Amino acid sequence: MKILAIETSCDETAVAVVEDGTKIISNVIASSKDMHEKYGGVVPEVAAREQLKCIIPVITEAVAVFDGGVSESMSQRINQHIDAIAVTVGPGLIGSLLVGVETAKTLAYTTGKSIIPVNHVLAHMYTNFIPSEVEGENSSRAKSRDNLIEFPAISLVVSGGHTELYLMKSVKNLMWLGGTLDDAAGECFDKTARLLGFGHGGGPAIQNAAEKFKVSRLKLKVSLPRPMINDESFNFSFSGLKTAVMREWKKQLSDPSLIPHPSSLTSTFAHEIQESITDVLVKKTLRAAKYYGAKSILLSGGVAANTRLREKFLSALSTLHSPLFFTPPAHLCTDNAVMIGAAAYFLGSFTLSFEGLYPELRRAADWHEVTAIPNLSVET
Repeated sequence: MKILAIETSCDETAVAVVEDGTKIISNVIASSKDMHEKYGGVVPEVAAREQLKCIIPVITEAVAVFDGGVSESMSQRINQHIDAIAVTVGPGLIGSLLVGVETAKTLAYTTGKSIIPVNHVLAHMYTNFIPSEVEGENSSRAKSRDNLIEFPAISLVVSGGHTELYLMKSVKNLMWLGGTLDDAAGECFDKTARLLGFGHGGGPAIQNAAEKFKVSRLKLKVSLPRPMINDESFNFSFSGLKTAVMREWKKQLSDPSLIPHPSSLTSTFAHEIQESITDVLVKKTLRAAKYYGAKSILLSGGVAANTRLREKFLSALSTLHSPLFFTPPAHLCTDNAVMIGAAAYFLGSFTLSFEGLYPELRRAADWHEVTAIPNLSVET
């Protein structure tokens, strides 16, 4: 089954063709990230306007993989080669979501294809079902993750807007365990990065600066809290960490002896911020895995690309010899349409928490009823 998937929940315009939920036929992404740099974050109106410009060219490029000659139109290729259309309906920016949803509905109407609405946050975890090399010595007994994930599994979805823990009893049976109470991990990375003087895209900036910490000659000690790390729930809170960084950063800047060492000071803070966030994520996830007897741990979302986070999971799990650890390659951690196509295949329209809009059936929805839901719940 070949699914044409569309993702426009934030500033990316992404379209992919995914076969049977696991094989990537095409994967095209147009991002307006560079346009948002000067603002220090995504500007919703700018993102939506760029997506209006990009959506048709990106779809055209995605289906161009089906070579039917220059005379064959986009609609003809969809009619001939695509079985269903999947689209992100939420959560996300309303203007951006509308671009993708209305385009998908138009294609469904003109081509007669079924349409499958998908929850963006839940979709992230299904990139772990795309076959690729499994990470870590504890998973060395298998060459790929295809049909390898064992259940029950604990899935951590960690991104700019969400930090959520799920119990996966099977590929279709999900239960939300806990999530962010305020700032998500990725949001904390971004906000603290701006405090340190970095621009948009704080996660990679913090990681790069933290890597310079080991070679720094500045003997500076910075100690930041690990919010809710010992709390028995599976919830997360990172707003207090942002405040602690701001307070400690101002304190250190007031020390005249540190003025000649701005890069060392920045790398020290970046290192401690990264250690704090990743410590919490790893400990909470491992606690959930132990409590529910998980056989696999799945990591996904933009923050899953953080190398220190992966290192900590692999280090902790290598001593336990269980469970298996999975995380997508970096290019599938950030927003993409491959995850939408994979989730659509495995879940159908059973994308959870649609507030009664869609029946809990493993079938596509009526395109007349599909609508953008910016505050779509991620709890199940």
